[in-house]
Amino acid sequence: MPPKVKITKESILDASLDMIIKKGYPAVNIKSVAQALGCSTQPVSWQFGNMENFREELLNAAVGYANKKMTSNDADPLKTLWHIGIAYIDLAVNEPNLFRFVYMGESGIYHRGGFSSMTADKGNADLIERLCSDLSVDKDKIETFVQRLIIYTHGIASLLTAGVIHADKMTAVRMLHQFASEQLERIGANIDTSYLLEEAI
Repeated sequence: MPPKVKITKESILDASLDMIIKKGYPAVNIKSVAQALGCSTQPVSWQFGNMENFREELLNAAVGYANKKMTSNDADPLKTLWHIGIAYIDLAVNEPNLFRFVYMGESGIYHRGGFSSMTADKGNADLIERLCSDLSVDKDKIETFVQRLIIYTHGIASLLTAGVIHADKMTAVRMLHQFASEQLERIGANIDTSYLLEEAI
């Protein structure tokens, strides 16, 4: 019977993800991960085969971690979209190293495709259908709204992460709320969105 593997792939990924969050992706390498786990470099190398496989699985773990924070099953689709935006800004403010790794190209391997991929993604596509029904607005207008909101939110989050602008989370949230309200009015959705801001305060 082969010896039981003590250092699992999951424990390596967990330790690496924790290192990204606390120290940033440049701090992650086989030697530093092995040191964090209190083992030699051999188990880390053996579990992934090579650094390319390791980076890919680490990225998947990081994306999964971020997506879990953004998950919302609220019956109100606008509230669900708002939750995603708030979680995105929260990542930029509280876990900027992770945000940089996943959403600012630091991993070097995370690519979503063109702008259309923002609305074609299954989760977003389903949300768009729900928004169309709830707001009684044409699908093409809702797609434009969602795409612009994603781009605007990413812009704020990236500026915060890069340290180009200095602002607290609520300042960013209020800016996002104002933009979202203006865009909803622009596409003809007559809805009071103040409840979204009140929930975030």
